[in-house]
Amino acid sequence: MPRPFHRPTQFSGSEFEAFQGGDDPATMNRVAHESASALVARVKHDPSPEILDRLVTFTDQHGIDAVAELWARASPHSLPGALWRIYLVRAVIRQNPVEVTQLFERGVEVATTIDPVVAGAPAPASPEEILELADLILRGVFVGDFAIALERGAAFCRLAAAGATSVADDQDAAGSDRASELTRRALRFSELGVDLVACAHLWRDDSLD
Repeated sequence: MPRPFHRPTQFSGSEFEAFQGGDDPATMNRVAHESASALVARVKHDPSPEILDRLVTFTDQHGIDAVAELWARASPHSLPGALWRIYLVRAVIRQNPVEVTQLFERGVEVATTIDPVVAGAPAPASPEEILELADLILRGVFVGDFAIALERGAAFCRLAAAGATSVADDQDAAGSDRASELTRRALRFSELGVDLVACAHLWRDDSLD
């Protein structure tokens, strides 16, 4: 995925914007699926540390829009759709690791499921540890069990969503305008989690393409 260096794209605080790709939807869809399949197959065949490091840090150098142009318009329940969402989760964490860690930690506090175990983050977690978790999840997509990596990403999203909802409730009770923003973020994290779980199930059924 060669692309000249430019400043990484930033997201608004309230939501993760959708990206628009090329003019021909059929062509873009074909390129998305072919590039995603080729990339996963290549890394599975040759999982060298150098290649993995380049893939994990690709958006740090080239921006999340470099990945979005390939995969953001693909079906949410497809291989390129899954890759796009994992990269997107990592990008959101890296944009504001302190705030995301706070939401994640609140989500762990209010969780009544095994999501904290599935996500695999220490408790309590520091922003540095959450950044490391994001890298590990993305790395696991390429060299580990693909479905498990997606499920870890989904668990993280559910916890961040639960945390954002809980903090939003606090802010709403205090009469803060930030409650609406946090509620939107919770919804987006929740949607990402649902899509990642669906992709994990399709992968296990050998029907994620």
